[in-house]
Order: sequence, then C-alpha cells, then structure tokens
Amino acid sequence: MSAISTPDSASRRSLLKGVAVAGVGLAAAGAAATVADAADAKTPAPARAGKTTGDRLVTKDGTSLYFKDWGTGPAVVFSHGYPLSSDAWEDQMFFLLQNGYRVIAHDRRGFGRSSQPSSGYDYDTFADDLAQLVEALDLREATFAGHSMGGGEVARYIARHGQSRVAKVAFVSSVTPFLLKTATNPHGAPKELFDTFRAAVQANRSQWNLDVTMPYYSFNRPGAHISEGLRESYWRQGQATGFLAAYHALGAFSETDFRDDLKKITVPALVIHGSDDQIVPLEISAKLTAGLLPHAKLIVYEGGSHGLLHVDKDRLNADLLAFLRH
Repeated sequence: MSAISTPDSASRRSLLKGVAVAGVGLAAAGAAATVADAADAKTPAPARAGKTTGDRLVTKDGTSLYFKDWGTGPAVVFSHGYPLSSDAWEDQMFFLLQNGYRVIAHDRRGFGRSSQPSSGYDYDTFADDLAQLVEALDLREATFAGHSMGGGEVARYIARHGQSRVAKVAFVSSVTPFLLKTATNPHGAPKELFDTFRAAVQANRSQWNLDVTMPYYSFNRPGAHISEGLRESYWRQGQATGFLAAYHALGAFSETDFRDDLKKITVPALVIHGSDDQIVPLEISAKLTAGLLPHAKLIVYEGGSHGLLHVDKDRLNADLLAFLRH
C-alpha cells in the first residue's frame, strides 16, 4: 500500500519528498469517480459463478479471482496489502504450511493475477468477494489475517458476513480503524495527502511504486540494510496490479471507516504493528484497533517497519504460530 502518515510527522515529509522526486502534484478534484459502463451492468453472471476451478473463483459479477490453497489442517486465510498480491504473504504461508496448517490467499479483484473489472473497488465488494471464496472452499473455524489494506478487508468481511466461519483474526500493520482526518477522527491524515498518492499513480506509477519501498521497509533509516530484492518484488507486484485498482483502492483504504466493523468482532484477535511504521503510524492504527476489540492482544515491534511480513518475518511467523496454537 502507499504511504500515509500524520500531517506533522517526519515520515510524511520524507515520503512527500520521495513523491516530489517522482514529479507528482495534487490530484484533480473529483478524479476518483469510478469508471463503469452500461454494458458491464447488463453482463449476466457466468454459469459457474461461485465455483472454484483450479486456482480460480468466478464471482457473481463475473470477476475471476486467483487464489492459492496449500495443505491440510486448520485453515488460515490471508488478505494482502496495497498494491501487492497474495505473494506478499508467501513467507508466512510456507511457514504455517510446514507446521500443519492449510493456508489460503487470494489476489484481490484488480490486483495481481485476478481480473481487472471496471468497478467494485470498495470494501463492501472486497468483503463479498472474500466471502464467496470462503464459502466455495467451505472453510470453517478459520483464522483470518489481514496486512495493511487487508486488515480492513477482514474487518468488513466479519461485519457483513458474521463470524460463523471465523475462529480468530490477526491484524498486521493494518489500516484499521480509520485513516482519514474528519471531525470525529481528528488525528487522521488529511485528504490532501491521499490526493498526492492518486496523482502519483497518474503521473508515474512505476517510479512511485519503486520510491515508496524506502519508507515502506524503513530502508530510509540510518544504518538500514537495504534489500534491492525486496524493493524489486514490491515493484513487480505493484505493477501487476491494474491501474483502476491502484487508483481507486487508495480512496477505499483511506476513506473507509472501520470503527463499527471492529466492534462486531468478538473472537480472539492479534494486533501486530511496528513502532517505526512510516506508512500507517502506530498511534492512529494498531493502538486504536486493539482498543475496539474485546479480546485483543497488541504486540509492538520496536523499530519495526510497515513491511513486517518480510523484514521481520521470523518473529512474525513465530507470533502467528503461537497465536494459532493458543
């Protein structure tokens, strides 16, 4: 996902400097209108909607979702962040597979190897897509883990579809509960900040996807061990995501309020966040998220970045396994 920060933070200034290097400005007012045409609205759902074929699920509106389904045992369902794909979770999936778990992850519509429809880049649709996959695979007593943008997907899934198939939830560097600054959320980030990201997508998405990896992994900190491989992997996944998803999902994860969604979660929850997350700062995310969940355990990785899935994968893997086994 792209970087967000509080208005007066050093991380925001660092990111905006990177965006300036990419040559972007403010997005034009009203540019976030969803592209949809009448022909799409009239297209009937395919005959096998809701059924899986190999590594594909066709949703009720005809969108083809790519997914991975490895192993047997208790199920763990992963939702990825922006602008990535299910590949972002591969370290955790492989580790849990080796420890006796069935691991499932999909590429969100418009992301990765899933198809790129002209509409549906909102959390209600994302949650309904996830529900169709869970139902098609008949997953029960599953643990749902969401990273970054994926944390909102997990929260909205439960809010819309209940907890009948849910045993536990995990939020890792999650965008929950609400990122946008409003009268009821004064500590959020201003809309103008997210406008710069939309402008970056329009101006030079490829360069922006590369530049943002520096604050994403805290590679911009003194003494950081920069991995060009991780930067290139992020860039590859980001470029595989469709333009419409890359543009409209920015509004979805920044302007969606998940506070009421989180209040509906009563199963055990694990909330993990880095203290040096320059993308989704700890104070406006994980600490508030944990406070809205009645059975939450908050773990803060001191000095941890937004990219915990990779930079701190060994610690994260161990924490997830302990949570699953408890």
